[in-house]
Amino acid sequence: MSKTVEFFFDLGSPATYLAYTQLPKICKQTDSQLIYRPMLLGGVFKATGNASPITVPAKGRYMFQDLDRYAERYGVQLKFNPHFPINTLMLMRAVMGMQLRHSERFQAFIDCLFHALWVEGCSLDDPATVVAVLTQNGFDPNEVLALTADEDVKAALKKNTEEAVQRGVFGAPSMFVGDQLFFGQDRLDFVLEALRAQ
Repeated sequence: MSKTVEFFFDLGSPATYLAYTQLPKICKQTDSQLIYRPMLLGGVFKATGNASPITVPAKGRYMFQDLDRYAERYGVQLKFNPHFPINTLMLMRAVMGMQLRHSERFQAFIDCLFHALWVEGCSLDDPATVVAVLTQNGFDPNEVLALTADEDVKAALKKNTEEAVQRGVFGAPSMFVGDQLFFGQDRLDFVLEALRAQ
């Protein structure tokens, strides 16, 4: 399997959640490998001068209406998180740590966090809520917390974020097929075309 999609993602983006629900299907259709690349969206915004659409009220309202349309099209659940925007620094360090240290549980880990954020609408910048979500899904909160303090984990997340910016990423989700960058869950048809063309 030589075809790959690099998926630069941050849990705090609802558009990223929708892309996450669809990319495995696209990869299965095209016999491609999905490579998860955790990054910190706040760091990308700071480096590029970009900002969340929610900072423009009319654009933010439209964005969530549009995401609802896509969720219906995809047949997936999506709930506007009343705590949005979520500070994801600790979450993304945990994701990076799980990928580095416990790769066999990485998929289950991001599954539970995406579900908590964008189906259940949980406040995952509240430590008690994070502990409850992790415990309910069979993860040891103390082990996860230790990962977020690991200097190698912090460095790896920073490196991914810097690489994303160097390659032209300005938001999430961002997907690469070879050197081609595709931004936004509404560009998944182009991702599919690029994979089919390889």
